[in-house]
Amino acid sequence: MSSILIRDLVKRHGAQVTVDRVSLEIGQGEFVAFLGPSGCGKTTTLRMIAGLTEASAGSIHFGTREVTNLPPYLRDAGLVFQGYALFPHMSVAENVAFGLQMRKVDRAEVRRRVDEALSLVKLAHLAGRLPKELSGGQQQRVALARAIVYKPEVLLLDEPLSALDAKLRTEVRTELRRLQSALGLTTIFVTHDQDEALSVADRIVVMSAGRVEQVGTPREIYQRPATRFVAEFIGLTNLFPGGLEGPGRFRCESGECFSTGSTDVPPNASVLAIRPEHVSLLRDDPAPGGACALAATVEDVIYRGALTEFVVRTASGAKLAAHLQNTDLGRDELRPGDRVIASWPADAPMLF
Repeated sequence: MSSILIRDLVKRHGAQVTVDRVSLEIGQGEFVAFLGPSGCGKTTTLRMIAGLTEASAGSIHFGTREVTNLPPYLRDAGLVFQGYALFPHMSVAENVAFGLQMRKVDRAEVRRRVDEALSLVKLAHLAGRLPKELSGGQQQRVALARAIVYKPEVLLLDEPLSALDAKLRTEVRTELRRLQSALGLTTIFVTHDQDEALSVADRIVVMSAGRVEQVGTPREIYQRPATRFVAEFIGLTNLFPGGLEGPGRFRCESGECFSTGSTDVPPNASVLAIRPEHVSLLRDDPAPGGACALAATVEDVIYRGALTEFVVRTASGAKLAAHLQNTDLGRDELRPGDRVIASWPADAPMLF
């Protein structure tokens, strides 16, 4: 396994720049997720790291070894893609063994490594089956076994779970994290699914329009987004456009004035953001001490199992979402048309 160092990586397609001066250091054994919407440059960046796409500028190092201009087979990277790309006429064991055989590894060593890799992904009992006899999750684990069997320096995963259904995706990502941790593999995982990134990564790289918006732990990315884009992309966020009105006060375009809740406020802040889980809905005024509050009317109620999402509209016409946990089965349920007070702690807002 190896660390990865990326410096000022650029990819141009004619006049269009799809990856714009991306720099990143990934520690040995770290699990990093590239997260962003379609077209943000995350897969192109991964393909340059893998050697499948030529970089227009910049450099890539695996440990102390520069690999920027090396072909894929000399980079020593394990690759897993959205399509499993298994050979349909080969058994599970033969698929996993193929890369080792191409490297002229001794037959006994091939057998030992294949058995070890299939045991790690818990598929040793299916070694003789053909891919068509496996479920989607099992096929994806075969692809993982094939990628790790020759013990690569780094493991590169390009949306490997997107073809699976929701329940299976959760199971396989848990196995993926277990496997990565057990092997200590330096891993890059590309996804557009924020839940996947938050669940498995040590750090997340949020990308937009070819650039890195923020790099941080899942908690940092969610609780302290560096930009409005990150705040909107990661989770649901209520946004109030406006501007600062004196120390610690933010005046919304709709007229409301709220506490910013922090002395660390950007001087040109033009948007105040509130996460839905910080919003409480009360039937009676006043709001709890120290909280900000708005009179509102319930417009929609969406039951989501563990929580209920309420969409309310304020007197000024602004919409606001609130997520309330369904922990009290006997509580008095709110319904569309009910008048409420939407409130949140004074230190809950984020400003951009």
